Amino acid sequence: MKKLSKLLLTLTFALSITSSAFAVTVASWGGAYTESQKLGYGDPTAKALGIDINWVDYSGGLSEIKAQKEAGAINWDIMDVFAMDTITGCDEGIFVEFDFDKDFPPAPDGTPASEDFFTSMPSKCAVGNILYSWNYAYNSENLKNSPKTIKDFFNTKRFPGKRAIYKSALTNLEIALAADGVKMGKGGEFLYKRLEAEGGVDRAIAKIKKLCTDPNGGCVFWSAGAQPPELLMSGEVVMATGWNGRFFNATIGEGAPIVQVWDGQGLDYEYFALVKGGPDEANAKKALAMMTNTEMLAGSAKYIAYAPWRKSSIAVMEAGEPWYKDGKTNMVPHMPTAPANLKKYFLVNADFWADNSAEIGEKWEAMKAGL
Repeated sequence: MKKLSKLLLTLTFALSITSSAFAVTVASWGGAYTESQKLGYGDPTAKALGIDINWVDYSGGLSEIKAQKEAGAINWDIMDVFAMDTITGCDEGIFVEFDFDKDFPPAPDGTPASEDFFTSMPSKCAVGNILYSWNYAYNSENLKNSPKTIKDFFNTKRFPGKRAIYKSALTNLEIALAADGVKMGKGGEFLYKRLEAEGGVDRAIAKIKKLCTDPNGGCVFWSAGAQPPELLMSGEVVMATGWNGRFFNATIGEGAPIVQVWDGQGLDYEYFALVKGGPDEANAKKALAMMTNTEMLAGSAKYIAYAPWRKSSIAVMEAGEPWYKDGKTNMVPHMPTAPANLKKYFLVNADFWADNSAEIGEKWEAMKAGL
């Protein structure tokens, strides 16, 4: 079986060489996300450098690239990955390490790349791509008052009705503590210190349980990104946590009267990694440097409501408003990293969740089973 797998990978690699003439190949997640990458900075970079950039879909993780490496038939150059995968891939020698200020161009005003990144990288093998938000929204036609803070999400007296929340504990514990009076600190550092302290997780889960069992409240658990807007529009819930891109699509794309609340938002992220020993590593490195510069990252926001990793990209968007592909929608107000939306936020701590997800998951599922 291993010989057969190796043979198939080798044949696939040979075919890719024949058809693409060593085109740079980027593995990403597919759908509207990959489309925004291709149109926003992939195609412009390919044109500027005079190379082909092909996009392929994958399901995440490192198993596929490890199999390619083991077979001696690597056919991906760049991968769109989660934070922990960049750490593992770096440790195992799958990805190339970067010198950020040498390998990536400065901002237009000369600010070094490392200082222009919205936040630090999880490893030397990661370069930031986009940031998206876990926030909450409401249907303006179903509420007399307008919720404005993360505390309002839990205020069932002023805003009676069910809430839709994510099926697992991720980000629910953070917003529960923020609503319970714990100060966030820079990037949510105080929230995670409290969660790591004795009783912190229990306190957060108790806050969620109180919301779910409140006669004036109640919880509906969602798992797919399309569900929160649907639940809001059906009137089954009065507020819903979700991903800002999904709320944006419902509002701008479908005309839904959905309003996002940015207070207490959780910022999550995607990264690019350069595969060591890829079929066209030299061109891939050039392409990656260009795709993640200020102007190119801003380009992806023409097609999707995810924020560019470069802080300087926001100014490019402001100068070019209306920035969205429809030619009439200003995009900066919809960016998780717009200054107006960053008054109270936390950065999702991948290390915390990697270290504690199993134990927290048991407590979380026990809480849900008892509702």
